[in-house]
Amino acid sequence: MVGVPCMVMRGGTSKGAFFLSNDLPADPAERDALLIAVMGSPDPRQIDGIGGATPLTSKVAVISDSARSDADIDYLFLQVSVDQALVSDRQNCGNLLAATAQFAVERGLIVVTGPSASVRVYMSNTNSVATSTFPVDDGLPVYVGATAIDGVPRTAARVQLEFAEIAGGSCGALLPTGSAIDRIDGVAVTMVDNGMPVVVMRATDLGITGAETPDKLDSNDALRARLESIRLQAGQLMGLGDVTEATVPKLTMVSPPTGGGDLSTRTFIPHRCHEAIGVLGAVSVATAALLPGSPAADVVRTGAGLDGIIVCEHPTGSFTATIDIDTSTNPPIARRADIIRTARKLMDGVVFPASP
Repeated sequence: MVGVPCMVMRGGTSKGAFFLSNDLPADPAERDALLIAVMGSPDPRQIDGIGGATPLTSKVAVISDSARSDADIDYLFLQVSVDQALVSDRQNCGNLLAATAQFAVERGLIVVTGPSASVRVYMSNTNSVATSTFPVDDGLPVYVGATAIDGVPRTAARVQLEFAEIAGGSCGALLPTGSAIDRIDGVAVTMVDNGMPVVVMRATDLGITGAETPDKLDSNDALRARLESIRLQAGQLMGLGDVTEATVPKLTMVSPPTGGGDLSTRTFIPHRCHEAIGVLGAVSVATAALLPGSPAADVVRTGAGLDGIIVCEHPTGSFTATIDIDTSTNPPIARRADIIRTARKLMDGVVFPASP
């Protein structure tokens, strides 16, 4: 049995297997088959692999040196389905992004000095660049710190992620239809792509309050059927084509805040309700909340967003995104987004995938 060098890392509220590109097969089909075996899919338990039996823990980051003048490393994100033998590269993952630069330093792709490092990461899934800034000690990433993020039980070192010009990375435009409000199956929606394709809707328009637990929403078969119908149509309208087997667009139902934030969210990713909200999903939802006339703008806290800061409540806490957007133009121009995450190295070694 041949093993593959692998590091398991938590990035934000996700966990994934990190690989150097050179350690994986160059052929995408062979690579995907290997990663399916590594994770233990298709199996709802992923018992014969290192996946965690949820989409949030069945993720892969592939890292390499970058040949680009505006980036230090390249990052390819791959979502491995839990219960299907599928691997998707049609979305990005901002949570795992929070650990990519540290992995590159750990593997010697980047040499860092001083008390902190800023690494430019090319996100190949969406053809965009983010800058990750994190503390360093003696040339290695620092993981211990006092920063807390909802959805993670312990504090860790602060990781600042800065995104520039990420709008339309998957769909070609911030608002793929050119409008902040459209209707699908009679439901008012905003189809937005500011780093992640998301369909944003009012929770009440789907017959829920928006305060339900993820388990309750997952067991609501009628709701899930409505959401899937909306998602499949939105995929075509957003220029994503047939998204039947894709993990995008995500679906976020918004409602007025209840915990001191600016609006409350429940997000399907796309067939299960997220226990929190993804990084780039939150950026897109926060962007939608700043668009006059949108469903999200209808429920957001009065006065929110005047400084570009939107606090998105989710089932396990809240997520703060800072959005720089000019809504005086048509279409609006999204310039930049900033968020704070944490990351931690969990395991470094060799993974032994199951034989076919």
